[in-house]
Amino acid sequence: MTTTTSSMDRRHDLDWIRVGAFFLLILYHTGMFYVPWEWHVKTPHVVEGLMPFMLLTNPWRLTLLFLVSGAATRFMADKTSVGKLTRARIVRLLPPLLFAMFVIVPPQSYYEIVEYLAQHPSAPVGVENFWVRYVTASGHWCGADGDCLTTPTWNHMWFVAYLMFYTLVLAAMLLVWKKAGQHVQVAAEWLLKGVGLFVWSILFLGMLRATLYAKYGETHALVGDHYVHAVSFSAFLLGFGLAKSEVLRDRLTAVRWPALAIAVAAWVGWSMYVWTYRGDTAVPPPQLKLLMRFVFATDTWCAIVAILGFGAKHLMNKGGPVLRYLTLGVFPFYLVHQTLIVVMAHHLAKLGLPQGLEGAILVVATFAGCFVTYEIARRIPGVRILFGLKGQPAEIVASRPPALA
Repeated sequence: MTTTTSSMDRRHDLDWIRVGAFFLLILYHTGMFYVPWEWHVKTPHVVEGLMPFMLLTNPWRLTLLFLVSGAATRFMADKTSVGKLTRARIVRLLPPLLFAMFVIVPPQSYYEIVEYLAQHPSAPVGVENFWVRYVTASGHWCGADGDCLTTPTWNHMWFVAYLMFYTLVLAAMLLVWKKAGQHVQVAAEWLLKGVGLFVWSILFLGMLRATLYAKYGETHALVGDHYVHAVSFSAFLLGFGLAKSEVLRDRLTAVRWPALAIAVAAWVGWSMYVWTYRGDTAVPPPQLKLLMRFVFATDTWCAIVAILGFGAKHLMNKGGPVLRYLTLGVFPFYLVHQTLIVVMAHHLAKLGLPQGLEGAILVVATFAGCFVTYEIARRIPGVRILFGLKGQPAEIVASRPPALA
């Protein structure tokens, strides 16, 4: 039997999962400074051995966040009109997005250019009048390969832009399909049962990986980002459907251990594949590449199932002031964390510290900077809205449960 709207008004497990996923992003983006993959700034001493640990969360972390955000939207949508839901999300997401693009994100581009100039001192680019050139898209920061840095940009804030876009799409759906949440829930309960709980989602994600990803890749540019939209909006819509389903909650709880075992096995296979074919000269056979797209999909879905299952089992009733504080704080954390990492990593690398110590300082300092930013922002009424916090004074907000996303 499915759950009625009145019988399940909050999911503390999803709150905790959201907090944990955002905190993992801080660790992940810190790791991006050290692994060989492209990023805004890079360590002079790449750590290839860190790649398998990065791949622990790489396949599923953002898909999980879109799913949880979809669940949050369901709780909001069931309590208000479509118009109020739309206005609330725009007010919550648009000011931080614009503020980040023009204030928080620019240092990331600045240090990206600085490091490029350090490696290419004769390059015909510069950082004079950087911010003005950044906001007016007149920097002409192009590399020798013709690849140019587009500004203004949202960098890591692409998640917020996509979340706002998906909310608007969902709001349009709700205008003509008022019971969309209930119908999606029924469909999900019908599909995600027995072996279908694993098979259909893995096949769906694997096919998207083999078709859309193979052709378009990931751009995070909103327009033309077909693969990311197909995966992320599907996860968002699934979260909207499963948020209030006791049936799905119980099924996910029941299969949490098998899902974890399969996810770990898929992670091992995917990590071995990435490790074996790292570098520009190592080219995998087409058949193996196709197979690994489905291994990636298996890792993605089974990790999400395991996380949701363990969360429902152990965190369902674990609310309290700590969770309220962190749930409200993860959005400001998300806004500033990557800029903190980029700026501090660039300067820490110049000190010649042991790499383990450098990494530990970077992680601790980033978390500390996020907490300080949150504590300052939530106390200043005019600043709160720029960090995705509600407009009430901090002491009022602290006494009431915040929204999931």
